[in-house]
Amino acid sequence: MELRQLRYFVEVAEREHVSEAAEHLHIAQSAISRQISRLEDELGVLLFEKVGRNIQLTPIGKIFLIHAKTAIQAIEYAKYQIEEFLDPEHGSIKIGFPTSLSTHLLPTVISAFKDEQPNIGFHLRQGSYSSLKEAVKNREIGLAFLGPIPTNDPDIEGHILFTENISALLPITHPLADRKSVRLSDLRNDPFVLFPKGYIFHTIALEACKAAGFTPNIASEGEDMDSIKGLVSAGIGVSLLPDSTFYEVIPRLTVKVPIDTPEVKRTVGIITPKNRDLAPSEKLFYQFAKKFFSVLEQYQ
Repeated sequence: MELRQLRYFVEVAEREHVSEAAEHLHIAQSAISRQISRLEDELGVLLFEKVGRNIQLTPIGKIFLIHAKTAIQAIEYAKYQIEEFLDPEHGSIKIGFPTSLSTHLLPTVISAFKDEQPNIGFHLRQGSYSSLKEAVKNREIGLAFLGPIPTNDPDIEGHILFTENISALLPITHPLADRKSVRLSDLRNDPFVLFPKGYIFHTIALEACKAAGFTPNIASEGEDMDSIKGLVSAGIGVSLLPDSTFYEVIPRLTVKVPIDTPEVKRTVGIITPKNRDLAPSEKLFYQFAKKFFSVLEQYQ
């Protein structure tokens, strides 16, 4: 069994068309057909069956596709680690990040790191809370910034860089807009603007309101920070957002008011896989980030 056979197989399986796969791979259609035929002979099963002009995976073919993708990913990761080992200061780091950390934290730490390691490149991937955890587990990225740091995932190692407050964002016309702080229960009768169910900030907001003794009336939902802030600016409702998302700028026609009861916070840090070592350049960045935020805390 050869790596190129697996690559050809995956390409055909995903396109369900040999000629399209051949065109994408820039090789002859007959070459792909020949290699897949040899793969089927070696395995002793049919991986594809014809359906009209196209082909589709057989039931056993669908199972083999899962393992073929895993094998290719493992080999690619092994090659990447070898290249990193030979020259860690000229590697490339794959980092994931959520939107809530994209405006200040991410550019700040990467810019500082590149001052020390200008030859290391970055491949950055934005994603949701759950998708970033899965990407780290599946070797799609080496590490990810996340908040809050998961504490009960057996496949994830989390290191907390800092803890930040979550504040209320109110329309500037809100009766409590001039307060220095509010109790979360003061907002029990207000409509809330939150992320949809399934987003980590939706869960954080609901748990905070529950701790304050009420269930929020969710009037509107937004799938990113800008949408949430825009809806609050329009007077649609109030929201709860991390302080780091307000760095330097508070959205127009809104005010950020600290919450004094209950205390609402989130941890922010880096997650790495428990079941494998980081590549050398990834380790350089990981150690740099821990030191970078440790120094920042000393001056705050």
